[in-house]
Amino acid sequence: MEEEKVILVNEKDEQIGTMPKMEAHEKALLHRAFSVFVFNDKKELMLQQRAAHKYHSPLLWTNTCCSHQRVGESNIQAGKRRLMEEMGFVVDLEESISFIYKAPFDNGLTEHEFDHILIGHFNETPIINPDEVASWKWMPLEAVKHDILKHPELYTEWFKIIFDKFYEHINIGK
Repeated sequence: MEEEKVILVNEKDEQIGTMPKMEAHEKALLHRAFSVFVFNDKKELMLQQRAAHKYHSPLLWTNTCCSHQRVGESNIQAGKRRLMEEMGFVVDLEESISFIYKAPFDNGLTEHEFDHILIGHFNETPIINPDEVASWKWMPLEAVKHDILKHPELYTEWFKIIFDKFYEHINIGK
């Protein structure tokens, strides 16, 4: 199986090429990504705990799902595809904001992403893919915010960045 490729972009999110995912993470090159945030009717966020064998951030809690767009795939199409692959369901998604972040990891890899935030709504129980996800839970945003402050080591770097800088954009309870 051919290694998944990411879309390399400039700071305006214009495609400048593609590269195998691991190589882009080894070289810390800017590439397109998305992060899905799914809320229920109680305005709780569905969090996922990454699978134990993930090459970075294993067993850390993060947003509902995230990944990389494929060439020719819209942000919404990519979000729906990955939501089904990781969490076993699909919902309508809407684009929120996008931003660039850079997060180095202990294993020498670096996430340097132009990240698109996608928001959806769901009230049922996901059917998680154990190859991708160890566990999941619903949490009110205020509880997530408090827990990140108290236990930052339990959360992925990108999730903490999104929460810190863009809380007002993902807080649907306003």
